[in-house]
Amino acid sequence: MMSFKSDYLRILSERGFIHQFSDQLGLDSLLSKETVTAYIGFDATASSLHAGSMTQIMLLYWLGKTGHKPIVLIGGGTSMVGDPSGRDESRQIARRKTIEDNKISLKNAFSSFFYEQKGSPLIVDNAEWLLKLNYVNFLRDVGIHFSVNAMLARESVKIRLNREQHLSFLEFNYMCLQAYDFVELSRRYECRLQMGGSDQWGNIVSGIDLGRRIGTEQLYGLTTPLLTRNSGAKMGKTASGAIWLNSEKLSVFDFWQYWRNIEDKDVGRFLRLFTTLPIHEICKMERLKGIELNEAKKKLATEATRLVHGDEAAQKAEKTACDIFEKRALSLASSDLPSIVIDYEEFNKGIGLLNLLVNSGLARSNGEARRQIKSGAIKVNDIGILDERESINTSFLDKNGSVKISFGKKKHLLIRPE
Repeated sequence: MMSFKSDYLRILSERGFIHQFSDQLGLDSLLSKETVTAYIGFDATASSLHAGSMTQIMLLYWLGKTGHKPIVLIGGGTSMVGDPSGRDESRQIARRKTIEDNKISLKNAFSSFFYEQKGSPLIVDNAEWLLKLNYVNFLRDVGIHFSVNAMLARESVKIRLNREQHLSFLEFNYMCLQAYDFVELSRRYECRLQMGGSDQWGNIVSGIDLGRRIGTEQLYGLTTPLLTRNSGAKMGKTASGAIWLNSEKLSVFDFWQYWRNIEDKDVGRFLRLFTTLPIHEICKMERLKGIELNEAKKKLATEATRLVHGDEAAQKAEKTACDIFEKRALSLASSDLPSIVIDYEEFNKGIGLLNLLVNSGLARSNGEARRQIKSGAIKVNDIGILDERESINTSFLDKNGSVKISFGKKKHLLIRPE
């Protein structure tokens, strides 16, 4: 682990947030001596962020917690251009009305996330300055400082060009606008640090370089590693879609279940990244094995949900999961098979087959459940199920009012709604 003077970088290091620095020693010295203003940008390309964005949100959370000043930059202006970073093809250009609606939704989400923290971020919209720019003046005053040679060497550009995929002049200008954002925030708010995922490194470095050429104070950059789950799946994505932070797009219960059903090898890493639990508690949970590890997964699910949706919603989601998956009857009148009694209303809405397999103990993780489904080992009412996105509901009830889930020839479970 790296050694740091500043509390902020020490926390980021021990929790696994750090990937790259523009100037490690300089930034550490600055953070240890002064109150530093830093920002992360979020384009308004959707009405909600997803779980993959939580890495960046936690950077801002810990920044405020350690006495510094976080800025959330909503990309009302840059959303009209579209960031080509990490994309194989051009983004679809969003309508202005859609961007405006998305901006409102994102601002509300951030207000909710930091509601219990005194160091809540300042929320700024880059449309304030980008939409007022005179194009010719911008080219003369700012464009003169950009090297096309250097821009072509950026990874996000090289990938598209090497694959001979269309890169529009509109997208090519994105890094100029993001670099200008950094300079503008430095001028307006004395912002010294930009942070983001590792795919943003080129854009961040462009802003630092522009600041040097224009004459701002020394600017700094820090990136986090792009995260995937142990299975290789992209963080915040599932077979059924994105894990949205907005409860209108994904229920709090389903959000809780996403964290509860992660693979065993991801538990310690995600406890460090997506909870505020002390490191010594996390170290204890990392040593748990087998069934005991499920308690650590529940803790992760509740803590991550609490950060996004609040304590009351997190506790309710945990209780609902307990009521659904852990209230077991010894037997049903019609059978001696193990059984679970599930709330009728929740069952009527439909419960994902993956959730049932993992939470009932028939499978240890979503990954194992998927493999068994694909192999044909999972049956519902003795009929093979090959679709991992299958939702089990009251339409599956047999004449005895129950549903039989089978894993191979020896593991069986009855589900009965009440």
